[in-house]
Amino acid sequence: MSCKKPRSVANPLESTMSTPGERILKECHHLYVDSDHGLVRIASSVGVRLLPPQKKIFVMIMGNHSAGKSSFINWYIEEHIQKTGVAIETQGFTFVTSGRKRESLTGNATLHLYPHFRPLLEFKAEISTSMQKKFSLLTFVDTPGLVDGDMVYPFSVNSAITWLGEQADLVFVFFDPMGQALCKRTLNIVEKLSDKCGDKLNFYLSKADEAGNETDRQRVMMQIVQELCRRPGLNKCGFEMSTIYIPDPQKPSRCVNQIEGMCQTIEKTINQAVQKTLDQLEKDCNLISTTINQRVSQDRTDVSHNRSVRVHSFLCGMLGVFLPVLFILSFVVNTVTKGELDVLVGETGAKVLSITAGVVAFFWDWIPGDGQVVVAMVFAAFCYLLIFLSKYFSRQGRKTLSKKEKRNLADYKDYIQDVVRLKKVKLYESYLEQCAAEYDF
Repeated sequence: MSCKKPRSVANPLESTMSTPGERILKECHHLYVDSDHGLVRIASSVGVRLLPPQKKIFVMIMGNHSAGKSSFINWYIEEHIQKTGVAIETQGFTFVTSGRKRESLTGNATLHLYPHFRPLLEFKAEISTSMQKKFSLLTFVDTPGLVDGDMVYPFSVNSAITWLGEQADLVFVFFDPMGQALCKRTLNIVEKLSDKCGDKLNFYLSKADEAGNETDRQRVMMQIVQELCRRPGLNKCGFEMSTIYIPDPQKPSRCVNQIEGMCQTIEKTINQAVQKTLDQLEKDCNLISTTINQRVSQDRTDVSHNRSVRVHSFLCGMLGVFLPVLFILSFVVNTVTKGELDVLVGETGAKVLSITAGVVAFFWDWIPGDGQVVVAMVFAAFCYLLIFLSKYFSRQGRKTLSKKEKRNLADYKDYIQDVVRLKKVKLYESYLEQCAAEYDF
């Protein structure tokens, strides 16, 4: 297999429309999944399993019924894509992501987009063309509105949200101050997530502008924080809860709105994902290169082992055949005259055979007559053992790399060094330039 430089993952128009972070994540993803020479395929050929990085981060939003989850998504992407209202609008999971055209996908089409979320029983995808904020780099996961009482969900909602929260990069927990903030189902799920991935959790008092005056808001927040801190897994120091609401120019409010802080949290997570992806790319390149070096080194050891095994097999086989032939020839030589022997094998050969036959005859005569049969049986068993050892050694050979496999491994190593690592350096430089531009260094 000849490894060539991978084709570009985006056309010039897409490159000008996408952000540096988006291009970095897409190109890193392409380096892994390219059908001809992707890192996943190369790693698999050397016995290493790699997972391609995500092209987007996953932000899961959970909370009680009517907490404003869908409203926040609509505000972030500046498009009314999710239904909102007092009634329970979301009973399944909805993935909201960016794409080239507006689509609503369900069933197998959604599974094709998100195969690793197959354990979820009911979910759909909403694809939007919005390019607002950092939407091109993330996928929102809108979860079912949680309520207590006799509400029946078509699946185990607690387990599903907990599992999905472990897969997500960020988890936003919305508490509605209008009576549902202390929903036990929400608190139970939050407690489980805190044990497994507490660093992903971010808590918000949504619809804060509807919670009355400042005193009312503080009272509601204290009640929520106290309830959370009663849970064994949530009684941590430095617990934070921000107040947010969807800004409306027609309804000015004096309540502090920290919704922009949520956007900054998303941007921070995206930057961390970009850096983590580049770091993981370097680690995976090192892993593949190290594995290739180990395979080549092991192949040299196996070749040396096979050479030693072949020598042992040959020696045992030769002795197992030569000794009985020599024994038989010794008796035959004694029945042939010297002249006939000279004619058959020449003077030198006749002399060697005569000496050998004399030595064998001497030892044979030295053995008592009643022990010659036993010696003959032992000698036959010894010769059989030698032949058995010869076959045994011949089976101890190890599988070695063919010339084609060695050539492929060398191509893989060169490709990683000359193409992937060089691409990683350029992507990292692009990432640093992006950071410098954002902070105006």
